[in-house]
Amino acid sequence: MSELNQLRERIEEINIAILDLLSERGEIAKQIGLEKRKAGTMIYDPMREKEMINKLQDLNKGPYDDNVIKQLFKEIFKASTELQKSENEKHLYVSRKLKSDDTIVTTANGGVIGGDEKIFVFGPCSVESYEQVEQVAENLVEKGQKFIRGGAFKPRTSPYDFQGLGVEGLKILKEINKKYDLAVISEVVDPHHFEMADPYIDIYQIGARNMHNFELLKEAGRSNKPVLLKRGLSATIEELIYAAEYIHASGNSNIIICERGIRTYEKATRNTLDISAVPILKQGTHLPVLVDVTHSTGRKDIMLPVAKAALAVGADGVMAEVHPDPSVALSDAGQQMDLNEFDLFYKEIEQARKLYR
Repeated sequence: MSELNQLRERIEEINIAILDLLSERGEIAKQIGLEKRKAGTMIYDPMREKEMINKLQDLNKGPYDDNVIKQLFKEIFKASTELQKSENEKHLYVSRKLKSDDTIVTTANGGVIGGDEKIFVFGPCSVESYEQVEQVAENLVEKGQKFIRGGAFKPRTSPYDFQGLGVEGLKILKEINKKYDLAVISEVVDPHHFEMADPYIDIYQIGARNMHNFELLKEAGRSNKPVLLKRGLSATIEELIYAAEYIHASGNSNIIICERGIRTYEKATRNTLDISAVPILKQGTHLPVLVDVTHSTGRKDIMLPVAKAALAVGADGVMAEVHPDPSVALSDAGQQMDLNEFDLFYKEIEQARKLYR
């Protein structure tokens, strides 16, 4: 056998050995992916990758230079990351790959979120008084609505802004629930709030500022009531899905996702509505998806076309804020609709709902 053939045979032996090692590495990477999901950590860790590449370059004895070693292993690391992602997607409780049928969330008053019918969730930003909430509730009942939203606990950017009435606000919402049979959606901001708020709330809301509050998400997962999860101010769609997974993995499958806009460099609106997130979430998960047109735009003059767009791309419903007299509102005064504005908005959005059902 010639020297050339012997070298070629040796190369083939090494190729097979490398393939075997890559296969072993891939299986270990999949196991690491599963452990990361259990721990709630992100799949891609750039610092860990950098450390491994630096170590390999330090051990490199040639003949390949360090840049070649770096590029070779970056491709291996990239393939392993994709393997971990696909492996995780197969095991996500919220993934449509695991459950093809849509999740439908129901409340005691017959309210339904998900399925064939589009729904609306309206109400004041903050609970300020019984009279304030009652005026909105009467209007909603006249329109045949099943839900009312209102904040009793209000996480605010400034510590000096109105923080909500707390338990007193929850009691007001419960009185409205009893009198008008409207399912109450209100935010909780502390893991200890669930037990306290349980007698008053029909659907717990996890606000944008708490989307990454993992202890709060776990506690929401241990509750026995539906959870409306809002997308964080700068959260990716993947991070939002994993936040929902925290809730589902802890035992609660009744989850509603809410796209409410994300923070970008754009200043024309309060936030930037990621309308493309709606079909992506609907395709990737089995959870109902709502769009909050108040917080995403912060502008009453464009809420209606944005709401129509949300329904057109497949959202299960629309959220918006309504106040009897926004000029004296204790929070979000400039973006809440008064009752006359709401009547006009509702007439148009109801027509769109019938069109896109």
